Amino acid sequence: MAFDNIGSKGDEPFPGTINIHGRTGEGLFEHRASLLADHSFATLAPAYYPEDLPQEPTEIHLEYFGEALNSMLQHPQGKGPGVGLLGYSKGADLCLAMAAFLKNITAIVSLSGCMAITTVPLCYKDKTIPVLSLDEQRVKVIDSNILRLSDIFMSPFQAPGNQCLLPPEKAEAQSLFFVGQDDPFFLSDYYATEVCKLLQAQGKTNFKILSYPGTGHCNDPPFFPLYPAGNHPILHKGAVMGGEPGAHSKAQLHAWPQIQAFFHKYLNDN
Repeated sequence: MAFDNIGSKGDEPFPGTINIHGRTGEGLFEHRASLLADHSFATLAPAYYPEDLPQEPTEIHLEYFGEALNSMLQHPQGKGPGVGLLGYSKGADLCLAMAAFLKNITAIVSLSGCMAITTVPLCYKDKTIPVLSLDEQRVKVIDSNILRLSDIFMSPFQAPGNQCLLPPEKAEAQSLFFVGQDDPFFLSDYYATEVCKLLQAQGKTNFKILSYPGTGHCNDPPFFPLYPAGNHPILHKGAVMGGEPGAHSKAQLHAWPQIQAFFHKYLNDN
């Protein structure tokens, strides 16, 4: 694991963040971590998939990310006492799992995430959380043999899919969910809304949703191009990612400063 450089004057410690990207099949993505480092954050982007590591994982162990968390907490440039998590797509469900089961996490940002475990089972201590099942017969093929996958996943809020649902009520961190209303990869807008209903029913107030119309799955920082289609990490075929160019760009411009402000607020107030 390697820390990105701190983009600020002086040697004082800075708010610590861990950035976990989604599964892309194209290697480790560190652009969000690097940009946060340029805005006075200590950042860490751990690798966890076969394009980044020697072997294809059959399960992911949360203890690995616990080591990343401890590394940030112990690093002299990390401010502490808590750490912020930024997760995109598959990385978002890993961040939610960290917040639910591990300590010293103060703030979490979920970008286009599912609220259940996806693609690879998650293990922690003696517990294994299975993956959210999908039904390939529900795949829709559109122009140029590109797949539309919005209906293929079982609901994580009903049996048997709820075995994959993470326990968000266990997380004490402040949570910020960024979702696109035109996300056909995960129904992230629906997932975030339902999870926040569960939290609200239990008297929780430590969450906020920012939902953007015309915005697809790939919520990158401003001025990154829109990816209307990409490779699906399980089916290994082209899949629709959604998004309208104008609306998606506006969402990126709005979301990125919101992420920085959110982390500055909750990581600097400790």
